[in-house]
Amino acid sequence: MKPTLNYPPVWLVGFMALAWLIARFHAPWGGEFVVFGYMLMGLGMAIMVWAATAFRKARTTIVPHQPPTALVRTGPYRFSRNPIYLADMVVLAGWCLVLGSPWALLLLVPFYFVLLRLFILPEEARLTAHLGKPYLGYQDEVRRWI
Repeated sequence: MKPTLNYPPVWLVGFMALAWLIARFHAPWGGEFVVFGYMLMGLGMAIMVWAATAFRKARTTIVPHQPPTALVRTGPYRFSRNPIYLADMVVLAGWCLVLGSPWALLLLVPFYFVLLRLFILPEEARLTAHLGKPYLGYQDEVRRWI
């Protein structure tokens, strides 16, 4: 397998850098949303840790491009089929608030589509192929985001 940087954390850092660039030119909010932004970032990180713990307990891979060996239905996966991607969105939103840039919040839209097209849809296909009916039942029970 060829090494790649096509992983969600790399995309998140890239979008955070774009938000920082946007904020250098347009950040009219000042500091009034900084605390809330950091709270959102902390919430996102906590969800990521919670989800990673569920993967570890299930003894399956957290790496998006690898085939799964188990269906994770515990922890945040009881509420969302994609809690880590949801957490990525929350972290990016929090970062935009920390920067004080409402224009940077618009990056959530293309970031959503990057996550959907590059990770979520291929993962759903992989999970269906490897886990079959249990995963299809899970899809019926738990929403993609929240």
